[in-house]
Amino acid sequence: MYIILVYDIEMDEGGAKASRRVFKTCKKYLTHIQKSVFEGDITPSLLQKLRIELDKFIRKDRDSVLVFKSREERWLQKEFWGKEDDKTSNFF
Repeated sequence: MYIILVYDIEMDEGGAKASRRVFKTCKKYLTHIQKSVFEGDITPSLLQKLRIELDKFIRKDRDSVLVFKSREERWLQKEFWGKEDDKTSNFF
């Protein structure tokens, strides 16, 4: 499956540490697009593994992770508004 993962970490005490850990974990599984956005092909079992790893760092009362799923990347259309980044060349 193809996913876009977006996370939002509250920058309070402990937020910077949580943000770094979430970033490093996501980077193991997906392509970093910008700030807190990742995309990529991933199997359901690896997505579950990613979720388990992120659950260690996400503070459920303050932080959030949003995952958009698609069967295949070809079903998504990308449109740039502003500076175009070639890291996102996975979308057509």
